[in-house]
Amino acid sequence: MAKAQREALESQLAELKWQLDEYDKLRSGKLKRLKKSSFQDLPIELIRARIARGLTQKDLARKLGVKEQQIQRYEETDYASASLSRVNEVIKALDIEVKEEITLG
Repeated sequence: MAKAQREALESQLAELKWQLDEYDKLRSGKLKRLKKSSFQDLPIELIRARIARGLTQKDLARKLGVKEQQIQRYEETDYASASLSRVNEVIKALDIEVKEEITLG
């Protein structure tokens, strides 16, 4: 039992270290291209882009003319409640370019 708990804690610690390293890279500007393979990854990439731009949720809210709590809700729910036009506004406010390939198969 103790071994299983230790392994679980070590796994959580490794994940937290990875997240902290990722955050540090984003904040430092070392990551210039955020690339994911699916449109489903767009919400997390918007969050990562905000961090990479050095913006807080409050800063982004100001740029969009909404309350900080709205940005918090968007990010907590992976932008599920945001309209497509709002997502486009976020993309413009972050000054990023989003490219997605559509493949007909």
